[in-house]
Amino acid sequence: MTKVPLPSANTIKKKIRSFFGRQDSLKIDLGKLDQLTPISTVFGFDRGTPIDRYYIEKFLKKHETDIHGVVLEIGDSEYTEKIGCDKVTRSEILHAISGNPKATIIGDLSTGVGIPENAFDCMILTQTFHVIYDMKSAIRHSYAALKPEGVLLVTLPGISQISRYDMERWGDYWRFTTLSAQKTFEEVFPKDSVQVDSYGNVLSSIAFLHGLSVEDINKEKLDFQDPDYQMLITVRAQKRKMEK
Repeated sequence: MTKVPLPSANTIKKKIRSFFGRQDSLKIDLGKLDQLTPISTVFGFDRGTPIDRYYIEKFLKKHETDIHGVVLEIGDSEYTEKIGCDKVTRSEILHAISGNPKATIIGDLSTGVGIPENAFDCMILTQTFHVIYDMKSAIRHSYAALKPEGVLLVTLPGISQISRYDMERWGDYWRFTTLSAQKTFEEVFPKDSVQVDSYGNVLSSIAFLHGLSVEDINKEKLDFQDPDYQMLITVRAQKRKMEK
C-alpha cells in the first residue's frame, strides 16, 4: 500500500488562514489596557468589588446550606454572617498570628498547632491555601478539624496576579487548575466527596489582572464560564462519616 505523505505544519497554517482570513492583520484598539502597569494594583478594591470576590460569593451562596452549626472562617466572619445567618450556632475566626482582634483561634493549618480536631460543621477557606507553602499538610489538618460529615468550602486562585501583601508577609506560592485542585484534595478527602469547579472567562481574567472591578464589567459577561480561562477555582469537600 502506498503511503500518502502528511501535509507539513506550514501547509496546514496556510489552509487555515485562507479559510478564516489572517487574524493577525486585524487592528485591535486596547485603549487604556495598552499599558505596562495595571489600572489598579490592589485587585480593584479601590474601584469597587474585586472580580474574584464576586465569584467567591456566588460559590458560597450556591452551597449556603453547608454553612451551618459551628463555622470557621479565616481572618473575619464576613461570609459566615452574610450567608450562614441564623443557621450558624457559633462562629470561629482563625488567624495564623496574634494581632487580629477579631480572631477567636490562633493556629497554623500547615502544622496543626492550635487547630482543634473534629470541631467544625463547616470551614470557609477563601483564597487561603495558595499562601501556605505546605499546602497538602494544611488540607490534612483542615480535614482533621472538621466534624464527621463536615464540609470544607475552598476558593483558590487560577489566573491571578501576585498578592504583594501576602508575598511580603508569609508568601504567595501557588496557582491552580480544576485538575490540580481535584487531584490534591482527593489525596485527603474521599474521591466521591470532592466537587471542583471554576469561574471566569477571557474578559473577566483580563479585567481582573488589570485590577478592574465588578462595577466596570457587564455582569452577564462575568457570569459566562469558559473552562479554558479558570480565574477562580472552587472546591467543596466533605469529611466521611464517623467510622464505627
